[in-house]
Amino acid sequence: MWAIIQAAGWPIWFLILASVIALPIIIERFWTLRRSNIIPNGLVNQVLAEYRQKGMSTQLLTQTAQRGPLGQIVAAGLANAQAPRMVMKEAIEEVGRVVTHRLDRFLTTLGTIAAMAPLMGLFGTVVGMIEIFGSTDAAGNTNPAQLAHGISVALYNTAFGLMIAIPCMIFYRHFRALVESYIVEMEREAIRLVDSIHAGSSR
Repeated sequence: MWAIIQAAGWPIWFLILASVIALPIIIERFWTLRRSNIIPNGLVNQVLAEYRQKGMSTQLLTQTAQRGPLGQIVAAGLANAQAPRMVMKEAIEEVGRVVTHRLDRFLTTLGTIAAMAPLMGLFGTVVGMIEIFGSTDAAGNTNPAQLAHGISVALYNTAFGLMIAIPCMIFYRHFRALVESYIVEMEREAIRLVDSIHAGSSR
């Protein structure tokens, strides 16, 4: 491995740094964006059942808020259950914006790496090409060692750039789609909460 890094030249270190940043982000997002963490099964039904049975309590709000992003949204709605419907929806939307921002955490960085890795590889290719052209002197004599090194720098950096960019883009797109699906589902659950509470109170 060290021989490959040496053959790729100093531009490869930018790509290595990018991969060192991208890998922990991918692992962290995989762990954090599990469905059980974001949208626990049956949360709204459980909360509504306890609310109708025991009424509002600080303990219910605290326990609900601790159950992930959806729990935070549901808790915001419950805290305003006695308020008009519009006030309750506004409270949910305000917390929803904060939750959405947290779900998007690190995705901009991952997308930037996916976009920049091919450009960093291209930069290494240009450096390699400069070495290739520099391997020939004014008399037309070629330095074989410099020529070979220039070719290896150009090719290795191009390959490494693509090897980093392709999986980063795949995971970025996957996580973006996952977050968007979670947001839609949390919105649906929040609307169901509002409708259930206000339908019950209007009877």
